[in-house]
Amino acid sequence: MTAKQYDESSFRVLKGLEPVRERPGMYTRTDSPAHIIQEVIDNAADEALAGFAKKIHVTLHLDGSVTVADDGRGIPVGLHPEEGVPVVVLAYTRLHAGGKFDKREGNSAYAFSGGLHGVGVAVTNALSTRVEVEVKREGKLHRIDFTNGGEQIGEVRVEGECGRQTGTRVRVWPDARYFDNPRVPVAEIERLLRSKAVLLSGVSVRLDTEQASGAALTKTWSYPEGLAGYLKEVAGDFEPVAPIYTAENYAGKDDASFAPGEGAAWAIAWFESAVPSESYVNLIPTVAGGTHESGLRAGVFEAIKSFIEHHALLPRGVKLQQEDVCGRMSFVLSARLLDPQFQGQVKEKLNSREAVKLVSSQIRDPFEIWLNNHVEAGKAIAELSIKQALARQKSAQKVEKKKTSGVAVLPGKLSDCESEDIAENELFLVEGDSAGGSAKMARDKETQAILPLRGKVQNAWEIDPDRLFANAEIHDIAVALGVDAHKAGSNPDLSGLRYGKVVIMSDADVDGSHIQTLLLTLFFRHFPALIARGHVYIAQPPLYRVDVPAQGKKRPARRLYALDDGELAAIRDRMQQEGFKLEQLEIGRFKGLGEMNPDQLRETTMAPATRRVLPVQVRPGADEETQRMFTLLMGKGEASGRRAWMEDKGDTVEADI
Repeated sequence: MTAKQYDESSFRVLKGLEPVRERPGMYTRTDSPAHIIQEVIDNAADEALAGFAKKIHVTLHLDGSVTVADDGRGIPVGLHPEEGVPVVVLAYTRLHAGGKFDKREGNSAYAFSGGLHGVGVAVTNALSTRVEVEVKREGKLHRIDFTNGGEQIGEVRVEGECGRQTGTRVRVWPDARYFDNPRVPVAEIERLLRSKAVLLSGVSVRLDTEQASGAALTKTWSYPEGLAGYLKEVAGDFEPVAPIYTAENYAGKDDASFAPGEGAAWAIAWFESAVPSESYVNLIPTVAGGTHESGLRAGVFEAIKSFIEHHALLPRGVKLQQEDVCGRMSFVLSARLLDPQFQGQVKEKLNSREAVKLVSSQIRDPFEIWLNNHVEAGKAIAELSIKQALARQKSAQKVEKKKTSGVAVLPGKLSDCESEDIAENELFLVEGDSAGGSAKMARDKETQAILPLRGKVQNAWEIDPDRLFANAEIHDIAVALGVDAHKAGSNPDLSGLRYGKVVIMSDADVDGSHIQTLLLTLFFRHFPALIARGHVYIAQPPLYRVDVPAQGKKRPARRLYALDDGELAAIRDRMQQEGFKLEQLEIGRFKGLGEMNPDQLRETTMAPATRRVLPVQVRPGADEETQRMFTLLMGKGEASGRRAWMEDKGDTVEADI
């Protein structure tokens, strides 16, 4: 067998939209074309949000194509001053090109838009067989066609006069090769358009679905009551225990912490039964929630807690937690952020850390005033919250009774949490005493426990279960967890489990990765049920800190964090787009967790609202493959196999040596 040639010719450079077609899953959902159509709808909605469009009209055609039309200003068709290419061509053929980067006052078409990465409709074009764009602008009707995934670009041509009318009409033919189901899901598009009608006051939203039998099926949405009316519709027959509270609050020009216009609108209510909630950022639906929802819950909790204390409603011995107050709360939240950071291009979850403080500060005081002006409503909400707290405490006492006999003595170095609620409690396994000390100061004592580990845990792959606890570190981990060692495929008793999450927290270097591997080996071999049931996580501390100077009174100094070199490069690019010079940015590299002060550690690695943790899972159907890989990498008698594996696969491994 001849060795595979590896030289200069082995490298391939992806150009234009080729990266999207090569790896579509990195840019969009591939189950259906819903998200690439949403990108076009979001552009129309951004025009409405900016106050330039009053109508959004979507048509689902029989041939599988989709048309999105608006009466906004129309996308510019003239030449870009630097690129020398029509702006409409840039938008549909260049990744990271758009009108939503430069958001400083006066320099942006969209101050509050969902667009961030600038890959939106370019991805739509890349994954479509054909895209037709018609623009009504400056009295003329312009048209341009893109075919073959954006590879073939037509000329921008004038096809007539349009008088004083303006707007954009885009028709997209999704390419079936890139999607599991080539048809656009009607129900999902309906939900999206209905949400736009809710969030865009005064905007008419219409959907036409062509029928083979004749006239198209038409639906229109309008919500005169705004968010409150929508929440009533979502709740259906369920009656809230108190009137729906709806309001909005945005930062003014003199706000020292936030840019003018940043803030939120909301409708919240409490129900005896579960009613779903929805949240949005700059009109983008965030179905996986995020930091703006955390901010809403934090502000609501503080307001109700203050109301309960002021009226002395809390029974003796009851300690109120956020979940007690927010567990039966339903809401529709629409946040506005100048520079939103999403998790991935699909934008299902908001990651912006500043959104927690923004939303909580905007809702807390107005809601507390509302509660004190509607005392009976406030008492009804308080009564439901206290009822939830009593039920939680009773449940925790039942768990404690099951484990009263023969309780092991907890390790002395364990800094335990106060709560007994397994669903909330977290145990952090921290590398080293230095980082352990910072973690103790950074943690939430109510729900977070810290167990510092001295040195590296023993390789437990081939340890006999009967000898497992001879190792002091493994013994302390097992006792702290309250779970006995067990084999894969068994049905162990997890009733004694003391923490719902076990978070491995190590330095972002080679030694930290080794410690992660040793702990994962321990859990996979001797505590597999914890992995199978989703209890094990890996913290992702950042490698870099970037200090951004203040930009006048409206943009205070910021501190950003980057997980790796790739994120650092992205932050530099974004700051340059905002007008900063690279020499203005102060960049520091963390050598380890021990170098972080408690506030930094809390914000980046421990606070649930702002941290990043990875759930540890075994891919479905990959149990045997995972077992073989662990045996190869961790088995004592596998040295020759590891050497052969490294010779064969070594060039695919990213190693920090």
